[in-house]
Amino acid sequence: MVKSILRDVIDVRRVQMRDTKSYCGILLDDNNRKPLCRLRFNREQNYLGLFDEEKNEETVPIEDIEDIYKYADRIIAMVEVYDS
Repeated sequence: MVKSILRDVIDVRRVQMRDTKSYCGILLDDNNRKPLCRLRFNREQNYLGLFDEEKNEETVPIEDIEDIYKYADRIIAMVEVYDS
């Protein structure tokens, strides 16, 4: 889903996923210093972790996986921060 959001912005081959115990990280250029978002689906309530320019994470609850599209502008903004 994140790749489809970024399809018109960058080459989606640059978007990689790394799974950890507590979250699934979506990274730019497979670099853990360039997080785009984090997915937390291990509990009753699912969360999407979004980052700002200082890489501070904000977690927002999501009801459905499709809710990620509501935050497309924030994910795109992170790519622009890293590529500037």
